[in-house]
Amino acid sequence: MPEFNETGEAFLGNNMKRGIVIVLSLCAIVAAAYFSGSKWLIRHETMTFFDKSRDRPVAVDIAVRRDKEMQALAGMIKLPVAILNHGNTVKFTEYSFLANLFAARGYLSVSIQHDLASDPPLVTKVGELYVGRLPVYERGVANIQFAIENLKKVMPNADYDRLTMVGHSNGGDIATYFAKVYPDEVKKLVTLDNLRVPFMTDGKIKILSFRSHDPVFKADPGVVPDDEQCEQAGITVVKTDIQHTEMSDRGPQAAKAKIESMLDKFLDDNSVLAPVDTSKPKIAEPGPVAQYAPPRAGGARTPPTN
Repeated sequence: MPEFNETGEAFLGNNMKRGIVIVLSLCAIVAAAYFSGSKWLIRHETMTFFDKSRDRPVAVDIAVRRDKEMQALAGMIKLPVAILNHGNTVKFTEYSFLANLFAARGYLSVSIQHDLASDPPLVTKVGELYVGRLPVYERGVANIQFAIENLKKVMPNADYDRLTMVGHSNGGDIATYFAKVYPDEVKKLVTLDNLRVPFMTDGKIKILSFRSHDPVFKADPGVVPDDEQCEQAGITVVKTDIQHTEMSDRGPQAAKAKIESMLDKFLDDNSVLAPVDTSKPKIAEPGPVAQYAPPRAGGARTPPTN
């Protein structure tokens, strides 16, 4: 029975007041989790495989949605695979904004560490093929193949036969070179300001390339086809006002948001760069993707040289 005061107005009991406070607090927590990100949604793990034939460790950082990973483990789906390749002097863990985007879309995102402290520095040899970078690209291809063969053992329920290759700067050249050598194994190619290896123009691979607005880093002649060739080959070139070195986690949020927006459209198989409804999350469970991946121990950060 409700209690009444002298004017006949009903009092809210202490329990009811407490219940309202709890409900409001839960709503606030859910809203905060939705808009600030939830680290539990995407799993990050670093693995290191050792290639005895080359006497070389190959470290990878994977990002995968937990619900999709469980479905894959149950044999319900096969995860599409995106291979992320870092720029020179940038670490493989410094592309979490891309790794999380791919993972949120249901991909197994695999970032590979290509460079070791013991490797010779990247040099430019004018007049040579890819300005003398061919051995670096071949090493990158070997790293990718070795990483995939080992991932098949620990994460077998993924589609390693039709890869989405992604790369920034020197990593974009590695990704493009891999697609040239193994076109049947690549479904899509995404580069962020690659400078040395020309794109394929046969139209077999869907290509998206972000170009920086940077007076220092310029693509070699012939790397990016002209507008007519791009249209015929289905290559999408996005000219940005972003600096070359900002196309990683080191860049400002606004720059990363521009890349994320266009990449999100590119990955939509139902349309060619058609707008997507960003007001509706693509994830069944509410809560956006965490935008932070803990940095790994390593050397000092310096701008890439490409």
